[in-house]
Amino acid sequence: MPFSDEKPLGNEDQLSDSDTSQLSESMACSSSDSDSPRESFTSDSSSKHASPVSSPPKPATLDEMMSTTRNLSNLLLAHEIVANENFHMNSIEPPKNSLEGRVKQIVHKAFWDSLESELKKDPPQYEHAIKLFDEIKEILLSFLTPGTNRLRTQICEVLDVELIRQQSEHNTVDILKLGSYIINIMAKLCAPIRDDDVKKLKASGDIVEMLRDVFHVLDLMKMDMVNYTIQNIRPQLQRQLAEYERVKFQEILEKSPDALNQTIEWIRQSLEAATEERSQKSSSGENGVTMESLSPTLVLNSGFVKLLHMDYNHAVPETLLTDDLRIQELKYKLHQVKLLACVCLITQNSLGSVCTTKFIEQVKEIAAILLQGINLQTINLKESLIGLSTKICFEVNKLLIDSALSTEAQTILTGQICSLTEKDHPIYNLIEKRIDEYLTTFLRLPYPYKHVPILPGGLTSVHKEMEFIGFHYSNIVNFNKQVHGPFYANIFRKLLFSEAQVGKAETLS
Repeated sequence: MPFSDEKPLGNEDQLSDSDTSQLSESMACSSSDSDSPRESFTSDSSSKHASPVSSPPKPATLDEMMSTTRNLSNLLLAHEIVANENFHMNSIEPPKNSLEGRVKQIVHKAFWDSLESELKKDPPQYEHAIKLFDEIKEILLSFLTPGTNRLRTQICEVLDVELIRQQSEHNTVDILKLGSYIINIMAKLCAPIRDDDVKKLKASGDIVEMLRDVFHVLDLMKMDMVNYTIQNIRPQLQRQLAEYERVKFQEILEKSPDALNQTIEWIRQSLEAATEERSQKSSSGENGVTMESLSPTLVLNSGFVKLLHMDYNHAVPETLLTDDLRIQELKYKLHQVKLLACVCLITQNSLGSVCTTKFIEQVKEIAAILLQGINLQTINLKESLIGLSTKICFEVNKLLIDSALSTEAQTILTGQICSLTEKDHPIYNLIEKRIDEYLTTFLRLPYPYKHVPILPGGLTSVHKEMEFIGFHYSNIVNFNKQVHGPFYANIFRKLLFSEAQVGKAETLS
């Protein structure tokens, strides 16, 4: 759900520091009413949440820490429900060999053994079984939707705990009949995916086994109900998520004033990098730009692009915690795409005019397979590239047939591919620079995207992969700006003004 109020491409470089107010406003607005709330957080009706509140650090109490944790958990859950269409809840079972798994197994076995011993007494003791029937009744009632009054009344009458207790006292309770009724109701209320599980349930004379199986299937049905609810609330969350996340983050910030430290440092580094780049342009004869006239949007976009190259051993900016895993996945994919583009470019340069588009596509497919999992610590990139270069040389010789590569030419090709692991590799750096240019241009595009940026030279072989990364990352970035725009604007305002004051002091001295 990206926002749409980006600046035109041609004006990006000439914006002044007054854009911090526009940044706050534009990033708080969405492209349409269906994507975000109608009112901006800079309006009067929500002004108390429009900008971050700064307050002197103070020790956080336990209640504040717990409240912050709850707010963060709710924020992460809501964001994941909307951002991940495949998101669903699963029942969490601890590993059987773990301490938690063994304890759970022992406790459950003790409970069911105790129940079995009670039922084998003469006369049988039904008190624990009755409590289980009462719990089953409450679970079945929780599955009912409003308006099913007849079925609700029927369940309450059949599973009336007091009536079952009276019958048990007179030894007239019909457990098998109650079990058959429960299984029949479960068959009516369960999702289609649970039909087979319910059919396997049997109201047998082994009451303990029957109840244990019933509770197992009821646990599955409860998770189905949770996932059904998630699916139903997703459209509503999509309309309100930006406002919800901004409010929750503001609550976290009020209780933890230092909750933006990593974000401030990230923006400061992006600002310093942009200033250094402008200084270099100025020294080379281009028009220089002072700190005050740097565009916050341009600096922020540059910071987002650099995030895809950052070492994730460093702390992630707090405003990106909700998308941390998605950004890491794109970062890993981008690393593979860089290597694919380099391998294709090296192969193309080595073969010259005899190299066809079809063959380069074949090389890319081979490289994509052999470079899978390159971001895992268990994978040795150097060894993967050696194997890849050997396979490419084999395919090249098949292509050339009569004029196969000489041993020297194969050695050179292999060396060029294997040297991609070296620092400051010229081809790798070139590809990385052009990818940055492409992504920076992509982040400037207004949403909805009417076109994609033109790929720079050297990236043609990976155009589908780059479009995929561009679309997904720009969606993450634009929505992030929409949610945290006021916070970013306030940070820029403080950084720009403090730098301006320092510059004036140095000039006066």
